[in-house]
Amino acid sequence: MPYGWHDGGWGLLWMIFSWALIVAIVFFVVRAFSSGSPDRRERTDDPTAILSERFARGEISEDEYLERMHVLEEARR
Repeated sequence: MPYGWHDGGWGLLWMIFSWALIVAIVFFVVRAFSSGSPDRRERTDDPTAILSERFARGEISEDEYLERMHVLEEARR
């Protein structure tokens, strides 16, 4: 009487299916947890957007932000 993985062609088919399912689950779990990493974010080359992000993160003061924004606006003219 066949049992487990030893029931001929169907057993081999189920084994392949099981391994493919395990690999797919691991792939999607890893992808789900790594997609939010800062390294994968889209980078922008817009200087005003970069300046605004730095101000929002607290890397620069309001005075420095306004001064640099003024310089960028003057450079665009």
